[in-house]
Amino acid sequence: MARRAGHADASSRGYLVTAPHHSGPARHEARPAAGETDAADPGPVPGAGRDADGRGSPSDGEDHDLLAALLDGMDAALCAFDAEGTVTHWNREAERILGWTAREAVGRQGLAGWAVREADAAALDARLAEAMGGNGRQVDEFALLTKDGGRVLVRTQTSAVPGPDGEPAGVYCAFSEVHTQIDLERSVALSEALFGDASWGVLLIDADLRPALANAHAARALRCSRSGLLGRPLGDLLDQGLEDVESALQHVLATGAPPAPTELWVTVRGGADAASDGRAAGAPERRCWRSGFLRLATPLAEEPVPLGVAWLFLDVTKARLAEQESARLRFRGSQLHRAGRAVAECEDPMEAAALYMDFALAGFADHALIDLLPEPEPEPEHPIRLLRAAATPAGATGGSGTASVRGCLPVPYGEGHPALQAVERCGSVRAVSDRTRDWAAARKWPAGTQHALSTALRSRGRTVGVVTFLRGPSRRPFDRADATYAEDIATRVAAAVDLAAATAG
Repeated sequence: MARRAGHADASSRGYLVTAPHHSGPARHEARPAAGETDAADPGPVPGAGRDADGRGSPSDGEDHDLLAALLDGMDAALCAFDAEGTVTHWNREAERILGWTAREAVGRQGLAGWAVREADAAALDARLAEAMGGNGRQVDEFALLTKDGGRVLVRTQTSAVPGPDGEPAGVYCAFSEVHTQIDLERSVALSEALFGDASWGVLLIDADLRPALANAHAARALRCSRSGLLGRPLGDLLDQGLEDVESALQHVLATGAPPAPTELWVTVRGGADAASDGRAAGAPERRCWRSGFLRLATPLAEEPVPLGVAWLFLDVTKARLAEQESARLRFRGSQLHRAGRAVAECEDPMEAAALYMDFALAGFADHALIDLLPEPEPEPEHPIRLLRAAATPAGATGGSGTASVRGCLPVPYGEGHPALQAVERCGSVRAVSDRTRDWAAARKWPAGTQHALSTALRSRGRTVGVVTFLRGPSRRPFDRADATYAEDIATRVAAAVDLAAATAG
C-alpha cells in the first residue's frame, strides 16, 4: 500500500462512513499504532470536540464514546488504516468473521501474512491505495484468512477518509461474507420478480386491510391499475366474497398463515380506474382464486409486529367450473339411470311419468308441473288449453305426486305464459322473476318462485303437453345446460304420457 512520510497521529486515522448490511453481533475494540499512548483509545473523530479556536471542549469524551458505540453497533465488519497502512480500527463483527481480536489486529502493518495470504496481499494493497487516492466507494471481493487458518470470501467496500486539510488521511474497509450478501441480493431479486410479471397475482395488504403493493397480474385480476389499487378499501374492489377475504386476512394477521392454500370465490367490481385506463369496466364476474397467505412481521422489534399480509393467488375459475359441470353431469346421468330402473317396474305409464319427475327434481329444481293438451297435436293451434296432470304438493318441495290423464282440470294461464310459449315453439323457454311481489302468483306458480324452465313434451311427432321446473330465490337461474337436461327428461316423460293416452283410449 502507498505510504506517506511521518507518523500516523490521531487525525490521520480512517473512520467508517457507510457499510453493507449484515446481520449478527458487532463490537468495537481498537488500539492505536505502536508508539501511541492509549492502547484502547479508538481515537477522536477529526475535528470533533473542538471549539472555534481549535481547543478541546468538554464534549471530547462524549464524542469518543459516541464513536465507540457506533462502531460497536455496526452490522458489518470494519477495519480502518491510516495513511501508512497501519490498522487503526477493528470491530467485533470483523472479529466474528475472521477470529482475530481487536488487540491482535490494531497496530499491525497491513493485513499481509495474518489476515491475507502473502500471495494475495499485493492485490489488496493496490486496491486500498487506489481507494485512498480515488473518489467514492469501491466494491471488490477478496479471500481473507481466519485465525484458525481457514479462508473466507468477503465482499468489501473501501473508501478514503480525508484529513482536516482535505488530503487523504486513511482508508476504511467495510466487509461482509459473500454468501450473506448473495442471500440479501436473492431476497431482493425474489421480491422484484414476484412484483414484476409473475404468472400469479401478488398483493401486499397492510394491517388496515388495504393494498400497499400489487403486481401486474393482480391489477388485471382486480380490473384496476397498479397505482389505483393502493390504499383503497377491499370493498371498492370486491363485491361478493369480500367477507371471506377479510376474514382470511384478519386470521393471518392474528395467528399466522394457514397450513394449506384455500380457494375463495369472489365477484370483482368493475373499477373506475379500469375505464380511465381505456379498459372496459364490464359487469361483475364471479371468480375462484386459489389463495395462499403469508404474515409479514418486522425483524427489528423484540416482539413480532405484523406489517401486513402477502396474498398470492391464482385464478382457477375455468378448472373449477369444469369440475362442477362434470360432477353435475355425472349426478344427472346417475339419476336418469336410477329413474329408468325404477320406471321399468311401473305398470301405470302416468306413474312412470311422475317417477321420472321425482328423480329429476333432486338437485335440479324445487317444484315441477306437468300440463297436458286435451289431445296430442303436431302443431297446437290457438287458443292453447292445458290441463294440470301432476304437480309437487303446495307449500312443499319433493315428489310430484300422482299423475293422471283423466279428470284433469284446466289451468288458466295468461297470454304469453312461458308454458304456452314452450308449446307454441315446441321447445324450451326460460323465465326469471322481475322482482315484483305477484310475479309467481300471476303465473299460477307456488309462492317464492324466482326462476322457471318450461319444456314441451313431444312424442311421435306430436306435442302432448309441457313440463315446467321451478326454482326459488336460493338457487341460480336456469342455464342452457339445465335446458338440455330438462329436454332429456321431457322426452322420457312424453313417451310415458303418450303411452298412457294410447292405453286409455
